[in-house]
Amino acid sequence: MTPNPQTYLDYAAATPLDPTVYAAMRPYLETAYANPSSVYTVARTTRAAIESSRATVADLIGCKPTEIVFTSGGSEGDNLAIAGVLRAHPKSHWVTTNIEHDAVLEQIKPLEREGHACTVVPVTSAGVVEVGAIEVAITDHTVLVSVMLANNEIGTVQPVGEISRAVRQIRLDRTRRGIATPLFLHTDAVQAANYLSLHVDRLGIDLMSLAGSKIYGPKGSGALYVRTGTVMDPIIYGGGQERGRRSGTENVAAIVGFASALALVQSDRTSEGRWLTELRDDLFKQLKIAIPSLILNGDPVRRLPNNLNFTVPGAEGEGLVLYLDQAGILASTGSACSSGDLDPSHVLLALGRTREQASQSLRLTFGRGTDAASTARVAAELPKIVARLRELGRVQ
Repeated sequence: MTPNPQTYLDYAAATPLDPTVYAAMRPYLETAYANPSSVYTVARTTRAAIESSRATVADLIGCKPTEIVFTSGGSEGDNLAIAGVLRAHPKSHWVTTNIEHDAVLEQIKPLEREGHACTVVPVTSAGVVEVGAIEVAITDHTVLVSVMLANNEIGTVQPVGEISRAVRQIRLDRTRRGIATPLFLHTDAVQAANYLSLHVDRLGIDLMSLAGSKIYGPKGSGALYVRTGTVMDPIIYGGGQERGRRSGTENVAAIVGFASALALVQSDRTSEGRWLTELRDDLFKQLKIAIPSLILNGDPVRRLPNNLNFTVPGAEGEGLVLYLDQAGILASTGSACSSGDLDPSHVLLALGRTREQASQSLRLTFGRGTDAASTARVAAELPKIVARLRELGRVQ
């Protein structure tokens, strides 16, 4: 039997490596492999590649090259931003939301053991945090607010710019009252980089995490923007690379690939976003006609153009993914980082979904390889799969 051709709809989990990005990386995988910290000529070549990439990333997000720290991806960036700032300010307080990536939320308990306190702010049923709720959570001891720019599971875009303006007012109020405690704003922009502006001054942020694996770059690559004046400790110690903020021999090929990928996605983000929004909305309309009980998860408008997450009453999400896989359609139930976890998605529970509803959800995320044929295939196959799963559920 001839296997089904694959329709890949899990771009939020990982993206294919762009051929242009691979071409940029190749010399540093094959010939220019010297340690950038060495002093001979070939090493100076690799050092120059790192600094050129740093300048590229800085130009794309509107900051100084010295404010870019290259990392191994979004999780490390989130850890460095949060743990780095808090450990530089002993027994401090921070604020985040209940739909953040595990790379943020899983830091709460270990940091509590170090004497830091965290307030987790709930989001609305549409998956968007209210600025007022963030303001109320900030105390005179708060040193950090961390709110993702766009959610990895439901795609909702958060009001980070509005939050930054509120944070600015709180800083001014502290200054008037003689309170010296600093207040920094971090955003996880890993999922947003393909479709949203990352200009750090317009966003008003002090720290921003990015990852190459979501932008057609290499896995294990990323960057953390750190605004000048942000006080933080490293979380990796050693040779003092990245101006002492992230020790370890630099992965030159990954750094070059990350910068190349970020440049490509930022240049195409508007046109690609329009196209994917049309595909997404058209697909959901077709599916809603065929399966009227579908429940959209997340705000219908304030979301990334490539994200479609919905609950299918009567059909387990895991079963949907497995049957879709047999039909040659690759999808997921949520975050790939938590795919081995049997607990329902914390993001869907945060929206008010029951545990049963959260376990009956599907995430389809689109990308460069998605076209009308891809969505037509889903529209044709998914209703049949849902009917099959519901019938199996009745039999059991």
